Amino acid sequence: MKSEELVTVTVKPRSTRAGVEVADDGRIVVRVHAPAAEGAANRECVALLAEAVGAPKSSVTIVRGEKSRAKQIAVANLTAAEVRGRLPRARDGA
Repeated sequence: MKSEELVTVTVKPRSTRAGVEVADDGRIVVRVHAPAAEGAANRECVALLAEAVGAPKSSVTIVRGEKSRAKQIAVANLTAAEVRGRLPRARDGA
């Protein structure tokens, strides 16, 4: 069994388009439609990240940053490198 590694993501609430991508500078950016209120953005962030890496939502955990745009997230049974490798790169002009 692989150990959990933390992945740092930047969450952008109230975005016009939702999705997950790796920016040109290497940051993982999660854009969510939901506002940063009552945990709505966190729930959508977890759902989008789980879908993007092909893992169940229950395997994605916000470890640090519940109330911050910068979050540390663990995905059970995936290393940080595996998580990054499964995410799309940012498109030009994004």
